[in-house]
Amino acid sequence: MRITHGLAAAAIAACAAVAGWIFLSTGKAAAPPSTFVLLDGTRQTTDDLRGKVTLVNFWATSCVTCVAEMPEIVATHQKYQSQGYDTLAVAMSYDPPSYVVNFAETRKLPFKVAIDNTGAVAQAWGDVKLTPSTFIVNKHGEIVKTYVGAPDFPELHKLIERLLAET
Repeated sequence: MRITHGLAAAAIAACAAVAGWIFLSTGKAAAPPSTFVLLDGTRQTTDDLRGKVTLVNFWATSCVTCVAEMPEIVATHQKYQSQGYDTLAVAMSYDPPSYVVNFAETRKLPFKVAIDNTGAVAQAWGDVKLTPSTFIVNKHGEIVKTYVGAPDFPELHKLIERLLAET
């Protein structure tokens, strides 16, 4: 009986955390100052996101939902990249770098992939622990939408189109 109550309490706490994120994601907040270390060793900062609509996706190679949604993220990137849209996939700190590199290379990911070796980026973006967690950043560097779990891609595409049309 104790185990059941403990699991139920943990499930309720997890749902509350997700609901809190969804609730907090309805307003605009500046994307937190961060430095992303890309697979090629270069660095990109939050300031580099300005001027484009950017999807920042926290993911892991061990996350079934992350792997399943990746083809949709690729298709979304390819559909909108010529219009001022970008994608940045941030692998979680617990993901072995060799797995991330292998995943990115074998699937020919067409966008930037970063490895958050220290966990500092996930911490800065609201202490991300659940994957996938996806943030939509507008041209002004503001987070306008957060998804925990796979996004509703038709809804996401409408949002991207609206944000791309903004000046």
